[in-house]
Amino acid sequence: MNQFQHDLSQARAFDAADRLFEYRKRFHIPVIDGKEVIYFTGNSLGLQPKGVKAAIDQELKDWADWGVEGHFHAKNPWFSYHELFTSAAAKLVGAQENEVVMMNGLTVNLHLLLTSFYRPDGKRFKILTEKKAFPSDQYAVESQIELHGLKLSEALVEVGPRAGSELIETEDILAAIEEHGDELACVMIGGVNYYTGQVFDMKTIAAAAHKVGAYCGFDLAHAAGNVPMQLHDWGVDFACWCTYKYLNSGPGSISGAFIHEKNGVDQNLPRMAGWWGHDKSERFQMAPGFKAIPGAEGWQLSNAPVLAMTPHKVALEMFDEVGMDTLREKALRLSDYLMFEIDRISSKLSSGRLEIITPRDHAARGSQVSVVAHGFGKPLFDILTKEGVIADWREPNVIRMAPVPFYNSFEDIYRFAEILEKACEA
Repeated sequence: MNQFQHDLSQARAFDAADRLFEYRKRFHIPVIDGKEVIYFTGNSLGLQPKGVKAAIDQELKDWADWGVEGHFHAKNPWFSYHELFTSAAAKLVGAQENEVVMMNGLTVNLHLLLTSFYRPDGKRFKILTEKKAFPSDQYAVESQIELHGLKLSEALVEVGPRAGSELIETEDILAAIEEHGDELACVMIGGVNYYTGQVFDMKTIAAAAHKVGAYCGFDLAHAAGNVPMQLHDWGVDFACWCTYKYLNSGPGSISGAFIHEKNGVDQNLPRMAGWWGHDKSERFQMAPGFKAIPGAEGWQLSNAPVLAMTPHKVALEMFDEVGMDTLREKALRLSDYLMFEIDRISSKLSSGRLEIITPRDHAARGSQVSVVAHGFGKPLFDILTKEGVIADWREPNVIRMAPVPFYNSFEDIYRFAEILEKACEA
């Protein structure tokens, strides 16, 4: 990180050389009190692409012009609307096209997938997850255990950080998998920890789970659109993700699901069935007896919520234009620069300390940088907010920031550092 200086001209030079800088103009940057904010919460809700309004207006026009016939005659026919995402979504997570589908919300998809892949049977009844996972993951796993009539104290295996650390060591996850071995039915972990920004070694974890005979899946809410993945090649059994964070698709937007090809073609794999997952050639015969579409589409329940999906279409087209490798390169430079500035400021403090708990290793982090504000507390965060920095506070004293390569700039980070330094002094 020693290539960085606290120098506005350097930050602007970085932006001038950035081939993604022009994409910033394709997003609405919030303006508060007449000034553009420094928006560092793409890990919570991404900014709105400017093309979204026209895209929604098109669907509203087609609804007005065609009514129900819009399913077949709209500019983007609604009957097959979800298929518009297949190719780009598959590239995004490193999947084959028959392994991905866009449907429902994130936690709904997680429950649907756990219904299929957490199947306690005799001695093999345990599910392993990360300690201090995002609450939806915790609640989903706990309720799935209870739905099977099992006790949390016996069936739930949680792997947490070692004493004095916020990070979870891969070797501790692997040790827990091996320890519980033939009692383990499923491993389900967040691909990126929401609190620290730590990226887990999904390939290695999946291999370890399979070695003991367990299924393995990931919640990719903080990974999709943030870090490159190869879910098919890694042999991951299932995964799901939201699209409103790094994928910039609007509040509560549509979710994605991945089911590995080897599982997607298994007609005997139990699932919660719905009519949109039924064989397309027979769907409108309305006959009894569910016959799943081979692949991820066979997990669909309902037809596409077009107006909710429309922003995702606009956003995903930009990801397809740029590619995850290019986004990843800039994301790491942005987060390196942010870490440099935080370290610089912390080293000058006479009281208090700013501790970065996100891994420094590029392979173990994405865009997010989480900082413990020792000796400051929430008043520091409140000053940042008042000065136009939109970040995220997590109790008891963590500030999460995620400079996103599509719309954040190096000058954003320089400006943030100026505000942070004065706020610490105050």
